Amino acid sequence: MKIWGDIPKVSGVYDKHRNIGKVEKSAGVTGKKDVVSISNQAKDFQTVMKALKEVPDIRTEKVRELSEKYDAGSYDPKDKDVADKIVSAAFEKKA
Repeated sequence: MKIWGDIPKVSGVYDKHRNIGKVEKSAGVTGKKDVVSISNQAKDFQTVMKALKEVPDIRTEKVRELSEKYDAGSYDPKDKDVADKIVSAAFEKKA
């Protein structure tokens, strides 16, 4: 296609549309700081978890007592008690 006539007028039409949609810079935009807040329930949970971590997993007094009974030969658990503990532990793991 050939365009006869004044070409700058044709390109001028396209130049006018180039400026549409451009955003001017705005002054005074300030950022906000992020804020983290922890609920009272979460704080209570943290306190309880900290206390539980400080409790030892092994009760050394109980271990020492049973160890002394075993060494002295006076530790004699009842068969029924041992069987009950085994069965209850098996059912607790399944649940």
